[in-house]
Amino acid sequence: MSRVITAKFGGTSLADASQIRKVAEIIKSNPERKYVVASAPGKRFPDDIKVTDLLYSCYSEFAKGNEYSGVLAKIKARYSDIISELGITFDIGAEIDTIEFELKKYPPADYLASRGEYLNSKIIAQFMGWPFVDAADVIFFDDTGIFDGAKTYPALGEKLKDLPNAIIPGFYGSTPDGRIKTFSRGGSDITGSIVARSVNADLYENWTDVSGMLSADPRIVDRPKPIDYITYTELRELSYMGASVLHEDAVFPVRKAGIPVNIRNTNSPDDNGTLIAASMPKDVKRSPVTGIAGRKGFTSIRVEKSQMNGQTGFGARLLYIFSRNGVPFEHCPTGIDTISVVVNGSMFDAKRDDILREIKNELSPDFITIEKNLAVIAVVGEGMVSARGTAAKIFGALADSGVNIRMIDQGSDELNIIIGVDESDYETAIKALYTAMIQK
Repeated sequence: MSRVITAKFGGTSLADASQIRKVAEIIKSNPERKYVVASAPGKRFPDDIKVTDLLYSCYSEFAKGNEYSGVLAKIKARYSDIISELGITFDIGAEIDTIEFELKKYPPADYLASRGEYLNSKIIAQFMGWPFVDAADVIFFDDTGIFDGAKTYPALGEKLKDLPNAIIPGFYGSTPDGRIKTFSRGGSDITGSIVARSVNADLYENWTDVSGMLSADPRIVDRPKPIDYITYTELRELSYMGASVLHEDAVFPVRKAGIPVNIRNTNSPDDNGTLIAASMPKDVKRSPVTGIAGRKGFTSIRVEKSQMNGQTGFGARLLYIFSRNGVPFEHCPTGIDTISVVVNGSMFDAKRDDILREIKNELSPDFITIEKNLAVIAVVGEGMVSARGTAAKIFGALADSGVNIRMIDQGSDELNIIIGVDESDYETAIKALYTAMIQK
């Protein structure tokens, strides 16, 4: 029985006719690539505008009662160029007329936003001679706008089982009343994952404009090493810090089904990219640290009270104060008489007075100390649990580079070590950690 690969191609991969031709060659080069999820055309050059952004702009102008035909004309021209250069017959004028007709019914913005993927997928399907399957017919959301896997997976699997190949637009589906509903931006990654699970694919390829994930931010570290293999768990940790080329919600459908994901580069198709799987092959040798990522803009609220450890529910009550003020906590390092709550700085600032007043009134702390402008860095790797001296190397590297550690928080699974530093030390810390833990 032959293998089945589901492949998703991003906006930069499908930005114009030359890119679409390149994608078609990639698809044809491996007959196992049977089901393809397409994005809307992305940027062709740095100052270009994505088609999805043009569609949102068109909807905004319409909703305000402003003239929108100029924006719609730009969208039509973009697709007309693609159609002409591909040398196919496709009535884009009729499609645009339909969109404008529906727009005048004043549907939710999701309808117009989804048309980028819809049109691009129909064009690609015609160019390749493959069936087009409208995502609205096979991907479903419930009445509250939540993805309905129980309905989608069997319906999509049934639709595709008799099709040897298919092109499916990403980013959207439909609600029970037939309205178009989109995922969040970047949601074509999620569609690809859903398709892969529905057909029980052997592999989900996610094609983009980079050759997989990097072990550190290339804007800070010069030519960081690529990550050849990474587990779903490690990916989740690094994605949380923004170090991902895959929409974080796209992991769940394939992870549950045990389907590996391969991040590939459309412009360098011979590169192996990054393979994401539940566990690593036994013959793969890796550094204890897989990747380093971080973010700025955090604030730490340190609450001190004598014999805090003897007061049942103190921590729970503290966190509840943040919760009911709509400020989620990121990390929560503790001591015998202290507990720190690390939160998004701007969210805390908006509720600062209320939160501090409630802490004082309800918990009667001895002291409250606020530290602003913190950066949080995650050192991630499943190999750290079995590698002696990893923490010592991390802290030694930061000390040698003159970085003062403001916070330390290690996960119970020893998959990561979280370090808080001053924002002014962020880049220095990332470079020092990369040199000590990965570059070696």
